Amino acid sequence: MAINSELAARITELEAKAAFQEQLLEDLNQALITQQFTLDKMQIQLRYLAAKLKESQESQIASRAEETPPPHY
Repeated sequence: MAINSELAARITELEAKAAFQEQLLEDLNQALITQQFTLDKMQIQLRYLAAKLKESQESQIASRAEETPPPHY
């Protein structure tokens, strides 16, 4: 009889651990989804900023025809 109660206690403990691990796994999955969403948003912002930076750098560079010759010419 003591063996059955010990087995029942162990099964109950294992079920509790399994339930805790399932909840932990779900929490970690939600955290990963949130992080992936944030990462995707940051990548879009980075691409936008890189394009803006490239655009502003290109507009500030004068063509050779527009450049004044150096003073020694």
